[in-house]
Amino acid sequence: MYLHGTSKINDHGHLEIGGVDSTKLTADFGTPLYVFDEALVRQRCREYVDAFRASGFKFQVAYASKAFLVKAMCRIALEEGMSLDVVSDGELFTALEAGFPAERIHFHGNNKTPQEIEMAIDAKIGCFVVDNFVEMQMLNAIAAHKQQKVNVLLRVTPGVEAHTHEFISTGQTDSKFGFDLGNGSAFKAIQEAAQLSNLELLGIHSHIGSQIFEVEGFQMAADRLASLAVKVRSELQVTFKVINLGGGFGIRYVAGNTPLPIAVYVKAITDAVRENFSSNDYPLPEIWVEPGRSIVGDAGTTLYTVGTSKDIPGVRKYVAVDGGMTDNPRPALYDSVYEAMLANRATEESQEVVTIAGKCCESGDMLIWDLSLPKVNNGDILAVSCTGAYNYAMASNYNRIRRPAVVFVKDGQADLVVKRESFNDIVGNDVIPERMKLTSTRV
Repeated sequence: MYLHGTSKINDHGHLEIGGVDSTKLTADFGTPLYVFDEALVRQRCREYVDAFRASGFKFQVAYASKAFLVKAMCRIALEEGMSLDVVSDGELFTALEAGFPAERIHFHGNNKTPQEIEMAIDAKIGCFVVDNFVEMQMLNAIAAHKQQKVNVLLRVTPGVEAHTHEFISTGQTDSKFGFDLGNGSAFKAIQEAAQLSNLELLGIHSHIGSQIFEVEGFQMAADRLASLAVKVRSELQVTFKVINLGGGFGIRYVAGNTPLPIAVYVKAITDAVRENFSSNDYPLPEIWVEPGRSIVGDAGTTLYTVGTSKDIPGVRKYVAVDGGMTDNPRPALYDSVYEAMLANRATEESQEVVTIAGKCCESGDMLIWDLSLPKVNNGDILAVSCTGAYNYAMASNYNRIRRPAVVFVKDGQADLVVKRESFNDIVGNDVIPERMKLTSTRV
């Protein structure tokens, strides 16, 4: 398993993260357990901010909270000079409860409800990213009723198909997101938004996909957005102040993944924006981006306890852990692949190839196929790397399994940031109708 950030093998032959022995983490907090390398999270934030500062552009780096959001993560984003994008009232509430400045919050989503829009307007968030004509009219009407004028970006699908999984590719024409550039709906949306008195049109937004390892897609998107901006200025006399190129910057999950350094992505984007806008004598806009996975993905490790095993001679050996698709649904959803090691026996040589199975009552609950490990024993600690993004965020209570705890580790200290769910949490919202009340006469 590739060791990210502060992870290392200590003198006891154990995996250590943030200066804390993984065996101590499991003893103190139990398993499954999400462990975040706080120093690495902060380093990633600073890499983005520093790269944009060096570019000379005005900018906002908005952490994409859908990747992983808890109140402690909001505090890190705030301390590191980030903005924040949210896509639901729950994410917005979390950010506000954490004390994140509302004016640095951007609200995304293709189906914002009236209640969510009202909540965001009342909080005085910094910007709405408008996704469709229905939302545009609804937002303007609610803002008018509240006697507010709200900042908006319009999400445009630029027709750029990123080389990624079909479920996380979003920039192509056939997408549920945004106003299509190719069929003219983007221009029509800009024309309409510019005429609505309670919307302040700041600019346009695009997001071409996720887990992207090259810069050409971002460069092409910048070129197409610039062409649209020039056309809009010429025909509608509207000049954009902001161009948002979204996120999707890739990370290394396994050997063969080849993400570029963050500074390379940023330079490619800023150079493309400068070239395309300057060549058209267009005032350089502020650049916004929205990294999520590349901030937290490789900073996360999930620790499991090994339970049972099943050896089918000539076929495969299954080794089961005390988690699975409830804490990491990505292998089932996307055929995602991961690396792992025995955290309590990290220096021992591999002796067998096993398949890591989860404990859910589903044949598809598999975490890793064909993993080389030392001879695995009941009670061993399995560490799966790069689980910081879209693991806790997508966790469920399938089979009424309790969601794991989350800890941040840094400089030898482990801090609990999310408690493990209790049995009372599992049934806390259940209601038994009065007509089902147990009586002593019922058999």
